[in-house]
Amino acid sequence: MQERLATTPFGGAPLRAKNFARMTQVERQQESLRKGEGGNATGTADKWQLIRALTEARAVYGLSDRSIAVLEALTSFHPARELDGKAPLIVFPSNAELSLRCRGMSPATLRRHIAALVEAGLIFRRDSANGKRFCQRDDRGQVESAFGFDLAPLALAADRIFAEAETARETARQVARLRAEISLHLRDIAKTIEAALTEARTGDWQTFIESLQALSGRIARNGEIADLSARAKALLSLRIAVETAYLDTLSNEEMSASDSAFERHIQNSNTDLSLERNGQRVTERAGPVAANAQAAGEEPPKLERKSVGIGLKAFLEACPQIADYARDGVKSWRDVLAAAEVVRSMLGISPSAWAAARSAMGEVEAAIVIAAILERAEAIRSPGGYLRDLTGKAAKGRFSIHPMLKALR
Repeated sequence: MQERLATTPFGGAPLRAKNFARMTQVERQQESLRKGEGGNATGTADKWQLIRALTEARAVYGLSDRSIAVLEALTSFHPARELDGKAPLIVFPSNAELSLRCRGMSPATLRRHIAALVEAGLIFRRDSANGKRFCQRDDRGQVESAFGFDLAPLALAADRIFAEAETARETARQVARLRAEISLHLRDIAKTIEAALTEARTGDWQTFIESLQALSGRIARNGEIADLSARAKALLSLRIAVETAYLDTLSNEEMSASDSAFERHIQNSNTDLSLERNGQRVTERAGPVAANAQAAGEEPPKLERKSVGIGLKAFLEACPQIADYARDGVKSWRDVLAAAEVVRSMLGISPSAWAAARSAMGEVEAAIVIAAILERAEAIRSPGGYLRDLTGKAAKGRFSIHPMLKALR
């Protein structure tokens, strides 16, 4: 009975039922481990890994970073790297030495953080009768009894601490993903609305602005996953609505841009669509007529084409992804045509839809449309249907690529 009283964890503090229950639970757990009845639990842990894990899981235990610093200082007084909780692990630093290892923390602050560690059930106070911390040694210098802070509860809680740390890491990863998703939605919705207003597109954009404002604001770094997830879902729904409204105007409104400003003939090899065939340079003509004339050795008449009215460099700035599908990079419009053929197949656009687009728009404009569809591939459900819709407008002279390219910038 005297041994139990000499190491009571209550010290000069009044007895509390919670502390008594914790002490009893720790002693039973230690007894089970000594008898080999602990199952997979070992009651041991590397103290520095344990401190690191507890730092990640400190919110679960209601501890501040300074409380963790005090606990780290306490564990530094235990000579071994491994904490074995099968028996009491008592360290007995003086207040002065503990303060030094806590970088000069004041005695009052130390007492407050030690109380927090006791309340969290990670240490016990095992004070002597006079409240001093010390140890008694035998003739061989071995510790017979000690009074101070017992670290055994920390070692016995290792499994739970590591599990809580993993949960905290996973929660942090989910929060980071949701915060990034929310930021992207906010940015893209705002840019789409801005483009629609700049281009004076029809739609209830003011309602979209109000909805966006309601979902905007600071994204909490340590926000609840449920709140962040609900906000991300709401923004996703709003983004779908905004982009659908924008794409509807892009597909259905009459394009008012005049083609007359772009009726310049293609004059030289830097702007024409000349291709290499069988080692000879051939200028593109109007379908089979050109092929027959070339085969007969005649000089086929040049087909007057409308210039697309945009330079290759400006086009690539608006549609950079098309360059990824060019074998040797994009150096001319011929490379754009070759890459568009690859992208057309990748997007699932049928050869008939592609041929109709080339016939109605011209090869360069059709290739530019393919590049624009590639840039918006995630938002366009049916690239083939979308291309046919634009082809129909082009056949009626109601289509221009310039509003489309402007929206991508």
